Formats: sequence, C-alpha cells, structure tokens
Amino acid sequence: NMSMHLYQMSSKLFGDTVGRMNDNLTSIVLAASVITLTLGYISKMLLKQSSGKDQKYPPYIPSSIPFLGHAIAFGKSPIEFLEQAYDKYGPVFSFTMVGKTFTYLLGSEAATLLFNSKNEDLNAEDVYSRLTTPVFGKGVAYDVPNPIFLEQKKMLKTGLNIAHFKEHVKIIEAETIEYFQRWGDSGERNLFEALSELIILTASSCLHGKEIRSMLNERVAQLYADLDGGFSHAAWLLPGWLPLPSFRKRDKAHREIKNIFFKVIQKRRRSGEKVDDILQTLIDATYKDGRPLNDNEIAGMLIGLLLAGQHTSSTTSAWMGFFLARDKALQERCYAEQRAVCGDDLPPLNFDQLKDLSLLERCLKETLRLRPPIMTMMRMARSPQTAAGYTIPVGHQVCVSPTVNHRLHDTWAERMEFNPERYLNDNLAAGEKFAYVPFGAGRHRCIGENFAYVQIKTIWSTLLRMYDFDLVDGYFPTINYTTMIHTPHNPVIRYKKRKQ
Repeated sequence: NMSMHLYQMSSKLFGDTVGRMNDNLTSIVLAASVITLTLGYISKMLLKQSSGKDQKYPPYIPSSIPFLGHAIAFGKSPIEFLEQAYDKYGPVFSFTMVGKTFTYLLGSEAATLLFNSKNEDLNAEDVYSRLTTPVFGKGVAYDVPNPIFLEQKKMLKTGLNIAHFKEHVKIIEAETIEYFQRWGDSGERNLFEALSELIILTASSCLHGKEIRSMLNERVAQLYADLDGGFSHAAWLLPGWLPLPSFRKRDKAHREIKNIFFKVIQKRRRSGEKVDDILQTLIDATYKDGRPLNDNEIAGMLIGLLLAGQHTSSTTSAWMGFFLARDKALQERCYAEQRAVCGDDLPPLNFDQLKDLSLLERCLKETLRLRPPIMTMMRMARSPQTAAGYTIPVGHQVCVSPTVNHRLHDTWAERMEFNPERYLNDNLAAGEKFAYVPFGAGRHRCIGENFAYVQIKTIWSTLLRMYDFDLVDGYFPTINYTTMIHTPHNPVIRYKKRKQ
C-alpha cells in the first residue's frame, strides 16, 4: 500500500529532523507546518484510494476544514457527535480528524467486528503503542508482538487471583480509613482528587508490594502524575517526538520511576526472599520459550499495572459517589446492606461478604454503564474489513464507543436513568452481546476487571460506613471531555460523619 508506506516514511523523516532541531520557536513552527501540509496531502491520497467504485464504503461525514476535519467538534462533545452521526448515518460511518480517518462501529451488531477480530486484521499496537510505549516503556504491552503481550498479560493475571484478593480487601479497607481520616467530621472536598490519590496508594499496596508502597511520598506521587500526563489527546493525535512540555515531563518521570523500580527489583532478587505478591510473580515468571523477564520488562509491567487501572478505577469510584449522593434513598439502602450482610456492628470487611453486597455491585455496574471510563476502543485496519455490509479500507482507525453503546435508545429502556435494578434481570439489554462492554470483550478484555470490582466495592463499603454524602447545592458534575478518560468536572462533594 503505497500511501501507507509514504505516511510511515514521512513520519520517520520528520521524527529524525525534529529530534536534531534546536528547541527554538521558529524551528518548531516550521516543523509543525511541514507535518500539517504533508499529512494533509497523504490523508487526501488515502481518502482518494478508499473511494473506489467497486466497493461499498461506510458513509463519510464531510468537513469544510481541511486536515483537522471534525477534531474540534468531536473534542468539544464526542458523545453527542457520535450519537447524532448514528441517528443520521446508521451504525457504521467514517470521518477525518487531524489527517486520520476514523470508522466507528456503533451498536452491538456492528461492534462484533472489532471484538471478534484477529489482531493481524484489526491491530491494537498500531493505535495504542504511541500512547502506552512512552509511559510503560519499551518491551512491554503494545510495544511487542501480540503473542508476547498475551504471554505478559497471562503472567499478570496469575498474580490477580482470589487468594490475593482476600488479602487485598483488608489492605484497601485500612488504606481507605487512614486516608479519609484527614477529612474530619464534615465539609466539602474534591472527591475525584481524593480517590485518585487513594487508588494509587491501594493499587501500589496490593499490586506492587510493600517495598514500592513504602516509597510513595509526594515526590513519587508527582512523578506518577507527570507520567500519567502521557495519556492525553496530544499524545494520541500528535507524533511522540514533538518537544512538548508534557511529553518531556512524561519521559523524565518514566526514567525516574523505572530507576526506583530497578532498585527494588534488584534488592528483592539479591535477598532471595519469597513474598507472595505480583512483584515476586513477575520475577519468577518465564515465557513459553523458558526466558525469564528482565528488570526492564518487570518495571514496565509494574508501571502498566498501576496506571492502566488507576484512571479507570478513580473515575468510576468518583462518578459512583455522585450517583449515590444524588439519590439519598439508594445511598441509605446501600448503607443498610452493609449492616445486613456484614453485621450491625460493621466489623472489618472480608472478601466473602464483598461478594454478597449485591446492591452495591449493581450500583457499580450502572455507573460503568452511564460513565464507562474508556470512551473509545480502537484498532487499525491492516486488511479490508466488512461491517453491516460496508467495506472498511486498510489504514482506517476502527473504533467502538462503550459510552454510546451503553445508552443507545434502540437498545436500553430509560437509557439515561441511573437504575441499578435493571441488573436484577438476567436478560440485560435484550441479551445483546456487545451492548455492555465497560471492560472490553474478547481477547482484549481487561485483565484488571475483577481487581477493579474488589477495589471499588471495598472503598465504597468503607466510605458508606464513615460518611453520609450529599451534592453541593444540588450540583451533579458535568463530564470533562478534555481528558482521554471522561472525568467529572468540578467534582466537589459534601460529607458528614455517620452516627453509628
């Protein structure tokens, strides 16, 4: 495919050029101008190539803005953009943003293509590696061939087991009580900020081991935040070699965190101590060919384990808090369930009780339906694909939006209502397979799903016992679309200590 080859060659050429440039403004502006014009030209070639008369291509949403396409409209309000396109064009349609062509598959039937596809046809590394490799590092996740990545996921999954979860419940409960004691008896605080910090602490305690958790001070927390800044729209849409301040902070934080992890890994190896945690699981793990993981791979997987789940859990936990604060009767039912399941004196939580907190679990499921943390799941078409009678050409970024699928008017009754009782019915969303996909599906399903449920249910069990929550003057947060994960905007909540 000549145009795709040209695209890759030009990207490499510009990368080498900008890498050698001084950081003066003129150089950057010139480089950006050349990139914009060239990519604009290449995207036109790609579109021309995909307009053959012998194939039925997805409806294309026209734009009067060259190169940028629908980037501004989509960036402002992506869900509304996609829902309007669904109503006008149907379940499959294409549009351009920043020189790239995106084809969305909306609805359960269309989404089947993405979730049932083979990686060599719809490729994950081609779209995610530009985001994940600078954050996690080389040699792990989407920086390696898919069979190797699947082996790495299997190693991590070995450490995410029920025996560990039983210990995790105690750790998460203790971390939550300790963290929220600083809130005092009553007040108004930023719930999302607090839960983001807490989830770093709990995830590190449970997943990294005691050595790394003991190093978590404000400096390391700032490094995580800088590294986390790598998951941005800029990192997704722009070449990684551009000298942006956020990219530089990300790269510096990556080097420093890796060095911290290297010291811990080497100390554990030298000590010969066998601790039952994920760090030890990775030190002991081997690939199918018998090769053990090296320190770089272990450090990268530890970073991935923490950051891949941190966004999703903190965002989901915060949204759930606001849904419960808005519906006081439901919040009281959840608190009553704590007493009914665990005992009137509310003893420390255990894993078996957690499984019986069915109302709390339904609230979590409904939060994940209305506010799934990942708005779009993507793959790159490496071979022509067929969906709903349309042919999707090579080079298109093929996308499914859980957020849109979770609220389609022709799939869900009372689609915008927060109704945990809908999960009492096993025939969820009329039994459509991909109508509800907060953690993905198929071979790319999130391995951290069970840990996320344990973590969020433990945190909210603890918080419901500690506090009674209210909205501040009736304000329910709007969605912040400026981040890749759709966080709550101005997430301040009112709380008051419960009388036991």
